[in-house]
Amino acid sequence: QVQLVESGGGLVQAGGSLRLSCAASGSIFTIGRMAWYRQAPGKQRELVASISSGGSTNYADSVKGRFTISRDNTKNTVYLQMNSLKPEDAAVYYCNAAISTRSYQLNDFWGQGTQVTVSS
Repeated sequence: QVQLVESGGGLVQAGGSLRLSCAASGSIFTIGRMAWYRQAPGKQRELVASISSGGSTNYADSVKGRFTISRDNTKNTVYLQMNSLKPEDAAVYYCNAAISTRSYQLNDFWGQGTQVTVSS
């Protein structure tokens, strides 16, 4: 089975930084697009940033210039560097990845989520 495990969440003051990590493990053949989503209380889950297998990135307008998504394909890991954090960034952050297991067919997988709290 495939599992995604996030880490790096926690409490930070406004203006501070955090670095989230998400490592994929299991019977992995190929990992395609990887992404970070977040969900704040009372709100729907939203896409924060994504990165293709080739390294092309996309960001939500609300985080452009502050967040950076990257990946290490040798470690099956995606990162989210979050700088200049704002109280509105507080949410549970979820890792997402398209992964094939012993074939070229990609399936969608989700991590369990990691809490990011920003104090003001």
